[in-house]
Amino acid sequence: MKKIFKLTHEKIKRPRLVDAIKHEVKKYMKRERRRDLPEGADYWDFDCRFGTDEESSEVIHVSEINKSISWAETEQLDTFYLEILVKPCQRNKKPHDEDSEDKIE
Repeated sequence: MKKIFKLTHEKIKRPRLVDAIKHEVKKYMKRERRRDLPEGADYWDFDCRFGTDEESSEVIHVSEINKSISWAETEQLDTFYLEILVKPCQRNKKPHDEDSEDKIE
């Protein structure tokens, strides 16, 4: 999803627009997570970018999307750019530490 969201509407108030945008993003991510994973992948990961426009957008973590949208509301921005790209990922196993077993005994 690469989209420029508008925070102005002639009939809908700004707080309702913000809620609708957050809901749309949540719904998109939920839909993408339901897709079948390719062979060798464990989960779907998301590359996210946020900014006032596409050129000035910066990389953010998935957990910061709602905070960024709320920031755009508090800054009274008319529009903002949000990019969410899905990619399959594989979990990395943590190395097994033998020293930790010795400490337990």
